[in-house]
Amino acid sequence: MAKLTTKTRKALPNKAFVFPDKRSYPIPDASHARNALARVAQHGTPYQKEKVQAAVRRKFKGVKVT
Repeated sequence: MAKLTTKTRKALPNKAFVFPDKRSYPIPDASHARNALARVAQHGTPYQKEKVQAAVRRKFKGVKVT
């Protein structure tokens, strides 16, 4: 996974985040999408899981969502 520094994260547009209002779960590329799925599976609410999975399915057709 590519390193996402604070400076790079701040430069990302809001559309790169699953929750743009909180700028949480950045999914600028497939590796970060897989990481967002793993993090939300560990710590997310059912609503957050649903939203992250839907966003990854829309943006990255090749990433497996369980």
